[in-house]
Amino acid sequence: MSHRLYIETVGCQMNMLDSEMVVADLRKRGYELTSDVKVADTILYNTCSVRAHAEDKVYSALGTLKLMKKRNPDKIIGVMGCMAQKDQQVIFKRAPYVDFIVGPGQLQQVPDLIDQARLGEEQQMAVGLGRREGSNDDIKRSHETFDPLRDPTMRPTPYQAYLRIQIGCDKFCTYCVVPNTRGPEQGRPPQQIVEEAKVLADQGCLEITLLGQTVNSYSYTDGQGKTTRMSDLLKMLHEVNGIKRIKFVTNYPRDMKQELLETIRDLPKISPYLHVPLQHGSNDMLKRMRRGYTVEEYREMMHLIWDTLPNAAVSSDFIVGFCGETDEEFQTCIDSVREFRFKNSFIFKYSEREGTKAESMLIDDVPYQVKQERNNALLAVQNEVSEAENIKFIGHAVDVLVEGPSKKADKLEQNGPLKQMVGRTHCDRIVVFDGNERQAGQILPVSIYETTPFTLFGAVVTQEAGPEVYAL
Repeated sequence: MSHRLYIETVGCQMNMLDSEMVVADLRKRGYELTSDVKVADTILYNTCSVRAHAEDKVYSALGTLKLMKKRNPDKIIGVMGCMAQKDQQVIFKRAPYVDFIVGPGQLQQVPDLIDQARLGEEQQMAVGLGRREGSNDDIKRSHETFDPLRDPTMRPTPYQAYLRIQIGCDKFCTYCVVPNTRGPEQGRPPQQIVEEAKVLADQGCLEITLLGQTVNSYSYTDGQGKTTRMSDLLKMLHEVNGIKRIKFVTNYPRDMKQELLETIRDLPKISPYLHVPLQHGSNDMLKRMRRGYTVEEYREMMHLIWDTLPNAAVSSDFIVGFCGETDEEFQTCIDSVREFRFKNSFIFKYSEREGTKAESMLIDDVPYQVKQERNNALLAVQNEVSEAENIKFIGHAVDVLVEGPSKKADKLEQNGPLKQMVGRTHCDRIVVFDGNERQAGQILPVSIYETTPFTLFGAVVTQEAGPEVYAL
């Protein structure tokens, strides 16, 4: 008998990858995926704890299942991921009809937990941080049998995929719950990563995005004492046939070294796109956040990037309204966006997270309304900068990996029906152009004629159009 599975994912790329692997594992056991929660006999929520809004969304969704579970007790409900790791028994108290919870380090147990629930066993809990015990190889053994499970149907497009190279984090920023939910920083074995990249290439993937909480800090030492670092791993992945582009997120400023930047410069498959969160423009705030660097050190890193990769696109994260933030300190964030000219920034209003140093040692004293106003003000400046940087692409051509039709409606022109297609440049800018679905999965030259802060608009370059000046 086949089972119908509904899965909803909240949060980061790591969670999206985790969901893909869980679905791949369950498909092997005969499960069919459905987008209708009402017809599913198995319901999974993959959760995030980075912000309170993400947790509230999950608890709200679980609340809607109470009546459904009462009417059909055979439905299996599971909660996975970071919120499961952090809240544990709290989930059972708030939603006692949940059958099991499982942390991000134990996702390979999901099929067995479902089977146990279906047999009528009481609420199950599988959580744990995998703190360092035993050898480097022992720590990763459970992940070796799980990460290579891939399911192309779970990806946004068949041509792009996430590939985890690192789990956990050791930075312990005062605001961040990740070390408490995903455990210590551990690099996966490089040969395992390369083999997984080959699987993705065989599945038709053209672009891989390497994932890690501090991805450029990647390091793995084998039993013979040989250490592989990020630059070494990129060189190995560059040799995988079929893969055309390699991106990686998220980077830690202090580990953005010359060797890595030169590797990006010298290997054409490596995208000149670097997501390197600054988080704040004030040294006092960075110290309160325990980020481990100063604005001056970040500036030195930016100049190193500009000198080595003049055409690189750099994006950032910012937290507004962190504990004790003054108007003057917030102004330094605006000044930083204007100085560093980020391609884009992800801006978040600080929300206190249980179990973090900030919760126990600092006071969340910035009113929500002030946080919202600062969020809007910083976003407006970032949009202004993004638009100014995007305008520089007008009149140039860019190579675009075509992802598929955009969400906008079809257009009808004199030469027949056309679709608005969407794709991304090598430096991760979104490009929209008129084309057709047959172009999906191709890398095409597109000449840019208009821009917004978020999007480049263009037309596919034909041979008759003559030579173009290319840009990233």
